[in-house]
Amino acid sequence: MVHRIYFDNAATTPIDPRVLDAMQPFFRQGWGNPSSLHREGREARAAVDLARRRVAELLGAQPSEIVFTSSGTEADAMAIRGSLLAAGPRDAHLVTSAVEHPAVLACCQRLEREGVAVTRLPVDHDGVVDPDSLRQAMRPNTRLVSIMAANNVVGTLQPIAELARIAHEHGALFHTDAVQAAGKIPLSMRDHPIDLLSLSAHKLHGPKGTGVLYVRTGVPLTPLLEGGGQEGGRRSSTENVAGIVGLGAAAAIAREEMSDEAVRLVRIRDHIIDSIAAVLPNAYLIGDRYRRLPGHICLGFSGSEGEAIRLLLDLDEKGIAVSSGSACSARHSGEPSHVLEAMGFDPLRARGSLRITLGRFNTMEEANRLVEVLPESVRSLRTITSVASPGQPAATHRPTGSQIPGSNRQFQNQYQ
Repeated sequence: MVHRIYFDNAATTPIDPRVLDAMQPFFRQGWGNPSSLHREGREARAAVDLARRRVAELLGAQPSEIVFTSSGTEADAMAIRGSLLAAGPRDAHLVTSAVEHPAVLACCQRLEREGVAVTRLPVDHDGVVDPDSLRQAMRPNTRLVSIMAANNVVGTLQPIAELARIAHEHGALFHTDAVQAAGKIPLSMRDHPIDLLSLSAHKLHGPKGTGVLYVRTGVPLTPLLEGGGQEGGRRSSTENVAGIVGLGAAAAIAREEMSDEAVRLVRIRDHIIDSIAAVLPNAYLIGDRYRRLPGHICLGFSGSEGEAIRLLLDLDEKGIAVSSGSACSARHSGEPSHVLEAMGFDPLRARGSLRITLGRFNTMEEANRLVEVLPESVRSLRTITSVASPGQPAATHRPTGSQIPGSNRQFQNQYQ
């Protein structure tokens, strides 16, 4: 059987065998309800409590601030809708960015239909929110600012600590969708003035169907699910014990190995970028060159952007799984990426990114295989357009050797 190479870790990560080992007992015999008082219930409760402590340790938070959910999407909805409901008056104002995940944007759109004023901040050509634009957007009735920690399409990191401070200066809460960032870069709630943070287990080598909303002590939050009063009354529903145990194990592993893993992934990532730049002069990097997730690469190929899906399928036939953008938007693959359009790409180029995202189990040998087959795949594409989009000239953003010396050292310092 031909070894397949999985380079789509931003969509989901393969479960770590150590996580699976931690979960297995709770499928076989540890099936008690954590709300029950008998021994089986107490054992399940102890397992949930241990997982809560482990997630809290990853985030530099208190266990009481961790609320288990079914997903990052639910955590986003709880943070945004729950905090606005708790704020009371319906003349509330919400600030987000134009490049958020659909889980945030769709929630904001619905609130907008219900009468909440929403401001969507622009980004620059690297996908970064300018803190001054947030200052200018704040109003007396701004209740919440929700801006992601790292972008799922291009990998760019946002200055969330500064953005959170600006929100607080104006009396608003700050939420960040950290689904892509948690477990990959340091996110300590002791150091960041963040009020609400969302994460998902399956993005850090844990199971699907389990997420977390961090809620800083004292932050008011109206529950979206009511019933049995689980999760301190903030999220009623019988806990998914096996999934929560898996998330706790994944969080503990990430906390222990994050620094070394980030340095290793940056080394592989930069090798891929350097190698592709050396053999494909029409390749260009999308997003900030350095302020990005350790294992995230987003590329465009000038003149062939309209053929991104064909490129993805050709690589798939050669045994390499990559993405042409967000997995959540795969059913709309013919449509331009709202993230790339916000960054200044014209509609054709906004369809044309290739997302290569690395994870714990990827190797340099796999990277070399990608570098070996990608040029042939790119050269086989039809030329659709060679016109650079406004604000995104290919020559400026093309990754060349002169742009990246010292990158491993920069990231080693940043992620340790």
